[in-house]
Amino acid sequence: MEKRKLIWYWIITAILSFCIFSGGLAQVMQVKGVVQGFKPLGYPTYFISLIGVLKVLGVIAIVIPKFKLLKEWAYAGIFFTMSGAVISHIASGDVSAQIIAPVVLAIFTVLSWYLRPTDRKIIAV
Repeated sequence: MEKRKLIWYWIITAILSFCIFSGGLAQVMQVKGVVQGFKPLGYPTYFISLIGVLKVLGVIAIVIPKFKLLKEWAYAGIFFTMSGAVISHIASGDVSAQIIAPVVLAIFTVLSWYLRPTDRKIIAV
């Protein structure tokens, strides 16, 4: 069972990392389609870059070994970013297919966090 859990952890974490990292890079580089996706939400353009940088740093923190406390914060940050995206779309009246990706990525974040190996967890003694 432990081996199966580890395999699922890496599959989910790889998908999550690719999606968040590539999305973060697109935000940092201010890709036109990404900027257009933020327009209905009413956020300033500089906010897109800030979120992008934090996403890239979060993925790096999750993937590299060690730094268990940093991983906890990275998981929390990614979850808050994805759930915040869903809430922002709903609050702005932009309830469309735009909310599917953040919902799925929030679920993948929780699954990756839950399935992570013991050597990546903070264990209270």
